[in-house]
Amino acid sequence: MDKFMLAAIEEARQGRAEGGIPIGSVLVHNGTILGRGHNRRVQQGSAILHAEMDALENAGRQPAAIYRECVLYTTLSPCPMCSGAILLYGIPRVIIGENSSFMGEEELLRSRGVRVEVLQDETCAAMMRSFMEEMPQLWNEDIGV
Repeated sequence: MDKFMLAAIEEARQGRAEGGIPIGSVLVHNGTILGRGHNRRVQQGSAILHAEMDALENAGRQPAAIYRECVLYTTLSPCPMCSGAILLYGIPRVIIGENSSFMGEEELLRSRGVRVEVLQDETCAAMMRSFMEEMPQLWNEDIGV
C-alpha cells in the first residue's frame, strides 16, 4: 500500500484512540507530507474539524501554486464541506481509502476536474464499519443526519 495512505490510516487510528471518529487524511506535495490530520470534532468540540480540514489546517498557509500540485489522501470519501475546501484550494487529485461506508461529493469533484481515485481498502472500510456499529449516533452527527 502507498505510504501516504498508510499515514492517513495511522491518523484515523489515532483519532479513534482519542475517542473520536476514525477518519484520517494527509496533504502531500512532491512526495512530502505538508499536513496530517484526523477527525477531531469530538476531541476539540469542533463543528468543522473533519480529517481533511485538519490536514489542511496543519499544513498551514500555502501559496495557491503549492495546492495546485498537491494530492490529498483521505481514508473516507470527502463530505460536501471537505470537497468544497478541495475545490477552493484547487487540489487536483484526491485518493480515497473507501467510499462504501459513506459516499461524499466525488461526482462534484470529478465534474470540476479533480482526479478522484478510490482504493476500496479493506482496512479503511473495517475501521468505519466497526465505528459505525459501536457509535451510530456519533457517526450520524458527523455526517449531519
